[in-house]
Amino acid sequence: MLEEVRIDGLGVIDEAVLELSAGFTVLTGETGAGKTMVVTALGLLFGGRADPARVRPGADRALVEGRLLVPAQVAREVEEAGGDLDEDGQEGAVLVLSRSVSAEGRSRAFAGGRSVQVSLLQVLADDLVAVHGQADQQQLLKPGRQRDALDRFAGPGLARVLADYRQVFARHRTVREELNALTAAERERAAEAETLRFGLAEIEAVSPVAGEDAALLAEDERLSNADALHAAAATAHEALAGDPAAAVEGSDALTLLGIAGRALDAVRSHDPVLAGLAVRLSEAAYQVSDLAAELASYLESVDSDPARLAAVQERRAALGRLVRAYGGVPGDVAGVLDWAKQASSRLADLEGADDRITALAAEEASLASQVTSLASELTALRSAAAERFASEVTAELVDLAMPHASLTAVVTELESPGPFGADDVEIRLAAHPGAPPLPLHKGASGGELSRVMLAIEVVFAGADPVPTFVFDEVDAGVGGKAAVEVGRRLARLARSAQVIAVTHLPQVAAFADNHLVVEKSGDGLVTSSGVMRLDQAGRVRELSRMLAGLEDSESAQAHAEELLDLAGHEREADWPWT
Repeated sequence: MLEEVRIDGLGVIDEAVLELSAGFTVLTGETGAGKTMVVTALGLLFGGRADPARVRPGADRALVEGRLLVPAQVAREVEEAGGDLDEDGQEGAVLVLSRSVSAEGRSRAFAGGRSVQVSLLQVLADDLVAVHGQADQQQLLKPGRQRDALDRFAGPGLARVLADYRQVFARHRTVREELNALTAAERERAAEAETLRFGLAEIEAVSPVAGEDAALLAEDERLSNADALHAAAATAHEALAGDPAAAVEGSDALTLLGIAGRALDAVRSHDPVLAGLAVRLSEAAYQVSDLAAELASYLESVDSDPARLAAVQERRAALGRLVRAYGGVPGDVAGVLDWAKQASSRLADLEGADDRITALAAEEASLASQVTSLASELTALRSAAAERFASEVTAELVDLAMPHASLTAVVTELESPGPFGADDVEIRLAAHPGAPPLPLHKGASGGELSRVMLAIEVVFAGADPVPTFVFDEVDAGVGGKAAVEVGRRLARLARSAQVIAVTHLPQVAAFADNHLVVEKSGDGLVTSSGVMRLDQAGRVRELSRMLAGLEDSESAQAHAEELLDLAGHEREADWPWT
């Protein structure tokens, strides 16, 4: 709900503040005072086209600022955009929107104190306000809004079917997309599977073992250098233990250690220090003896084996080919085995895709049938609601000085079902007998369109969630009894929403809960004090001016008081409509 609107430098308005409230608010004033410019300001505030020609001559810019009480959904959208809101007790969050247009045509928008794209204001407007003016874009002229409004008008029965449909439709779309993706990629999957099978077959043929590559490398080194290793080990063994085939005792390490040990043993009892050295010499002899034994054993194991060397090198070459193809980084048998594990898992997925395609195809066919069935049910419910809606709006038009007009809501079939069913909804108007039903913006004049919109809004009251309706001269082209009916219906609409109307008819203004007047200053300009809220006496004077052009006329004032009393009694009465 709009609580306050401030306008600076827009058209004939220099500065004005509109203090608004719930219920039905009318805005009146003399011709040229700037009443319609207020509607222009609201359109600008909610993302309308920024026209620099609207900037007041001599002003740098036009500025419109609005203070609104908004629902939780709108509050979340603003907070997601980075804006701040004020809490207002249990009433909800308070949002401040502003829009400026410079004389050069630059436009800026703010929501909750943060600069935002103008498109955000347009998104917020869908949930906050419907502006109905002769030159403004009407929310209900949008096909999507017409369908949504008709769905809400149809009631909870259609809402339940629509919820089921949207759930089934979303699942059907997901399944169909996955099925299409799998089917389209069938050739690629087959090629990938063949590549994986080839690689796994190569690896299986070699049957690598973890760590095998390092062991074979060590064996290759040993076999390739077997002669050198044997010669070195033999030389070392002979140096330690001597040559067993020699005729005389040699000067090997063990012999020399034996001589040294015997020499010390002979005198070790005379000196503890020498005895310790004798012990150490004996230990060294034992260690050299063990080492010589191990070298002898090594000599027996080292032998040149060309056949085994060839086999090892052939095995290493086979492993190398696998490592280069599948080893990855750093490139070893472990990498090959890891690739084989992943390839086996991927191949299982690919080979299972055919089963998945079969299952998805069956599910897609079942869901398609459900979509068709639920879409047909939606069509039937919408068609029934459209007939009832058309009848009620046409009845409203009779009392709004359009007795020969008839309205229809046409439900047509889409080429294919969409997220909201298989229907398109378009509201059409035949302005007089014999005239073809045309879309609203083509079938009615400016004044007629405003009255048609009023009739639609009255019928849709409570169905369309927009909390604020703005009408610009909805009473254009009517008078007398029809004007009274316009006032009654605006008051009726204000039972479920905030209604702001610019009017030049006293019969309409009399039904308002709040009355604002735009006054000209002496030089014809609207000043900061130009918009005023009228008390009861002020309303009588303003209605007198609207009735006779003479606010001080006693007869006009009497007529004005009579209108106010009549409207007051009707507002308080328990009207037989809901």
